[in-house]
Amino acid sequence: MTTAQLTSPYQHYVYAYPHKTAYRPLSGRPALRSLWAAQDKSALALYLHIPFCEVRCGFCNLFTRIGAPDGLTGAYLDALERQAVAVREALGEDGPVRFATAAFGGGTPTFLTAPELERLCDIAERRMGADLRAVPLSVESSPATATADRLAVLAERGTTRLSLGVQSFVDSEARAAVRPQRRADVESALARIRDTAIPVLNIDLIYGIDGQTERSWLASLDAALAWRPEELYLYPLYVRPLTGLDRHRAAADGPDPAWDAQRLSLYRAGRDHLLAHGYGQQSMRMFRRADAPPQGADDYACQSDGMIGLGCGARSYTSGLHYSFDYAVGMHEIRGIIDDYVATSDFARAEVGYAVDAHEARRRHLLQSLLQAEGLPVADYRARFGTAPLDDFGPELGRMADRGWLTQADPARLRLTAEGLAHSDAVGPDLFSPAVRAAMAAYERK
Repeated sequence: MTTAQLTSPYQHYVYAYPHKTAYRPLSGRPALRSLWAAQDKSALALYLHIPFCEVRCGFCNLFTRIGAPDGLTGAYLDALERQAVAVREALGEDGPVRFATAAFGGGTPTFLTAPELERLCDIAERRMGADLRAVPLSVESSPATATADRLAVLAERGTTRLSLGVQSFVDSEARAAVRPQRRADVESALARIRDTAIPVLNIDLIYGIDGQTERSWLASLDAALAWRPEELYLYPLYVRPLTGLDRHRAAADGPDPAWDAQRLSLYRAGRDHLLAHGYGQQSMRMFRRADAPPQGADDYACQSDGMIGLGCGARSYTSGLHYSFDYAVGMHEIRGIIDDYVATSDFARAEVGYAVDAHEARRRHLLQSLLQAEGLPVADYRARFGTAPLDDFGPELGRMADRGWLTQADPARLRLTAEGLAHSDAVGPDLFSPAVRAAMAAYERK
């Protein structure tokens, strides 16, 4: 990692480790039954991925396509059901199989019609055995697709959290982010959501948009706060390769100090604004209202439990292997992967993944715990791995402490300082292993 990279607070959003760009085709395509045979399946996370959106935002590098030809969503759900049957069979009957949390993501799950959302819930419940009304269920949505009939289905089927991608309440900023929407439509969607029985509303906002100022940023925050959302996510804008914004920007070599400074300033202004309005900081991005009902693990923090992902953009985690399907950002390649998924009849084997050895498991646990505001209890780490974090990662933790990013106040808990949280997107990459970093660097973008 170069000195220039280390000084940039915006290197990589680490929502999961290792990143899918480190995954490679798996030799021998191991059978799912063998992968899950010795796993603890009593508290699994379930994730269903819907790779469709009505529009693709300029900053988006998610695995999704714009629109769907006639019949494609139905064919996709057919494939999702075939996969669910195969995966549930692979989990076996030799011990309890229980899902502790569930989520529908994408893409935009509410791109599906209300009857298709009913079917999606049926797949989770009848094919996988998840009790959606008994566990936290989070669903992602957009203003245009948060219609009354779709929301009614989600509320009736047990959704506890609805996450709405707004990004900005300022129409000119939304256009600058290549997200065509009008504030009036956003407000209408929020009103419909609040009319449902879904207890937790999350609003996603983005800072660092071209033309955005601290004044307009705080105006967006205040517009969101008017709805008293239980949660708010504040995302720094990234311009990633092969996205819409990337195609329209001038060539850049390395970090942009002026843009870094702007985003960091807006982050601090937004953080302080939310703290002053009764929200607690859960991570760099996540803020929760003090009286909000608790949800499942924050920020995909699956350090201890396994995860089952269904859909062509989902990933699954066992203790020794993370696996998924192929990954792409370019629209042509994504469409090809979706078409291949829809045509698949045999879902009994893992196709693409990354083996997580004992050292990577330690690294992942430290990384994903440290990026949460509450940090990592040292005793929990020792109980799981038989060593202390400083024994395993002394140099990396020492660098963070030297920069003022790691607090030494509580010897029983490793925790980032306020400045460390602000630099989470530099802290995370600094903890990547050399092997993961090399695999990510060698990935051929498509």
